[in-house]
Amino acid sequence: MWSAGPAPRRPAAGAPAGLRLGFSLSPGMRVGLFGGSFNPVHDGHAHVAETARRRLRLHRVIWLVSPQNPLKPSQDTAGLEARIAGVRALAGGPGTIVSDAESRLGRQYTIDIVRALKARFPGVEFVWLMGADSLASFHLWRGWTQIMHEVPVAVVSRPWVTIRSRFSPAAHRFARFRIPSAQAATLPGRAPPAWVFLRAPLNFQSSTSLRARQAEADAGFAAPGTSRDAGRLKLS
Repeated sequence: MWSAGPAPRRPAAGAPAGLRLGFSLSPGMRVGLFGGSFNPVHDGHAHVAETARRRLRLHRVIWLVSPQNPLKPSQDTAGLEARIAGVRALAGGPGTIVSDAESRLGRQYTIDIVRALKARFPGVEFVWLMGADSLASFHLWRGWTQIMHEVPVAVVSRPWVTIRSRFSPAAHRFARFRIPSAQAATLPGRAPPAWVFLRAPLNFQSSTSLRARQAEADAGFAAPGTSRDAGRLKLS
């Protein structure tokens, strides 16, 4: 059974270096890791990635498109290739990499992909990126405390969850390691645990609402784009 407890270390020998990931990174680069199912991808995701890229002065942002989110039902998830194509169509900014590294490395959980990439690219300054809604449920992720000790984390504000996320179990437990947003550009070079909360103009799109709108359209209840609640739920 899946558990949110500590994640055992997986053998890294051969796997990180032995498989082609489709991208290369150099020591000293500041790289954001933005993972998710992106089911479907939308402007809210791009908003999180671009805000972090700009405020943290990142050289690269890698969108890690997950084969399957362990916290979400597989029957609601579109195929990996279709989701990757959607991300590539939307996320074309400078320094953007869209990757299926989780699938290539056979890693299902964030803690495992973070450890694998650190082993594959020593000297790269990785930062995990997430929206504030993910921080609110971060304590449900497998090995969540270990993730905080593996890489710095940047959290970008999202609609209706700012208060809940800032008083979440993860925010409370690691409160003393939070740095002021004015120092966000120093985050990639800091030793973990370290994290920052970035306020930015809110983007109201969400994967959850887009899927609901599409379901309504498929059922003949509404044409796509007409739902009153578009963009009023969490980022997925």
